Amino acid sequence: MAGARVALAAVALGWFLLAQTAVFSASFCVQALYLVCAVVLVVKARTPRGVFGLLALIADIVYLLASAAYGGERLLWFSSVFLLYVLSEALVFFGVTEVALVSAVAAAFCLSLPSLPLDPLLRTIVVGGVLACGAAIYKRRMTTLLATLEARAAEAREEADKAREAERQRIASDFHDGPLQSFISLQMRLEILKKLLERDFEAGMEELLGLQSLAVAQIRDLRMFLNAMRPVDVDGANFVATARRTAESFQKESGIPVTFISSSGPVGLPPEMTAEALQMIREALHNVQKHAAATRVAVSLEKAANGLEISIEDNGHGFAFSGSYSLEELELLRLGPASLKRRARSLNADMQLESRPGRGTGLKVRIPLQ
Repeated sequence: MAGARVALAAVALGWFLLAQTAVFSASFCVQALYLVCAVVLVVKARTPRGVFGLLALIADIVYLLASAAYGGERLLWFSSVFLLYVLSEALVFFGVTEVALVSAVAAAFCLSLPSLPLDPLLRTIVVGGVLACGAAIYKRRMTTLLATLEARAAEAREEADKAREAERQRIASDFHDGPLQSFISLQMRLEILKKLLERDFEAGMEELLGLQSLAVAQIRDLRMFLNAMRPVDVDGANFVATARRTAESFQKESGIPVTFISSSGPVGLPPEMTAEALQMIREALHNVQKHAAATRVAVSLEKAANGLEISIEDNGHGFAFSGSYSLEELELLRLGPASLKRRARSLNADMQLESRPGRGTGLKVRIPLQ
């Protein structure tokens, strides 16, 4: 915009020199002074915003009116071109108010001087002003929309950061409570084995067999842990088939029999919710294998009138508490798996956890389908 101002001012001054006989007139001085100011703005690389921008806009309006008043018919074309430049300046750097102000002042100036042949300029003012005001209104709407989208994007990034941090905490907790504890136990039993072999070879061999069984169990736990860390294999077209494969993979890795029950048709779960729902099933099964010491698990999927119901039952130890609790009660009492509660919240789902100490646990999740 600053370069265009210099170019227009230079063209106007050159045209003035070709058309005028009195070189050092007041009009010539105004033209030359404006060109100098335009060059200074380019050199300083100042962005015409704020108070400085308003002053630059006012100076351009004054120059426009002076060109229209003293340029005559020979510079009328230049006044029309410069008017479009001023409207563009107001549109780019300001808003609807400034665009309307430029159009109103220029139109009022033309109407106040009926003796001058300014009708072509007036028509340009009307058409250009209407178009510029429409563009300014559209720009304001897009700016507001952009600000809203940026705010939502910032919120989404913040939620993603929180989710990543929570996932890191969950992984660290699972590794600390699972594989790390097993390795510590293995190290301690190796120390015991070393002393036993020095004193009693047969007892040391029995301990060695026990360590072998521990190593096998540890390998199984590590496989389960690694499987839980892998991204969910989402089959958006058939959620039931993907959930069935998850249950079959759990049964193969853990050795715990799984009964899978579901309807044959599609459940209609939106693609953006599929991965989270599958991750809930996988985490619930992982918790069964890790904590429940269960000998069987039942997983069922049922499509209700306005939602998808996921139920996971086991016959393990259950939690330390007894009874049936909703998601709000679990959060209030700080009971139940934190990761499952967080995922239920992200899905806007209802969750019911029933603990039967010594007889197992039942988890029911109802995901609304919109």
